[in-house]
Amino acid sequence: MVIGRFFAVGLACAVLHNVIMIAGDRAGLHYALSCLVSFAIVVAFGFWLHSGWTFSGARRGTAPFARYALMASANLPLSVAGMFVFVDLAGFSVPIASPLVTLLLAGFNFAGSRWALHVGRAARRT
Repeated sequence: MVIGRFFAVGLACAVLHNVIMIAGDRAGLHYALSCLVSFAIVVAFGFWLHSGWTFSGARRGTAPFARYALMASANLPLSVAGMFVFVDLAGFSVPIASPLVTLLLAGFNFAGSRWALHVGRAARRT
């Protein structure tokens, strides 16, 4: 059940991220700036959904949000690097490259979210 909820929230976050990226591209923003805007919005949205629904044993508060933001911040350079590879090196358009990068980061996000929200045995003991 957790996997299904994780992917539902992940899909919502991915759609939001890609809407921001594509809208930024259409507005003439560089993909790196669009990534920063998306990061700020999607981190807050993802934490709210994951800590409230995906991981039922999750803690909420400043420390879990800080861990979640730290974990998610690793996505930022990975996302920009992926966009560079697909857009600047491979010649894909942003509407194609952004979903590809999103898919490549899905597994990393699942593991990082579980750690950030202290899900599992560690969360029950503390």
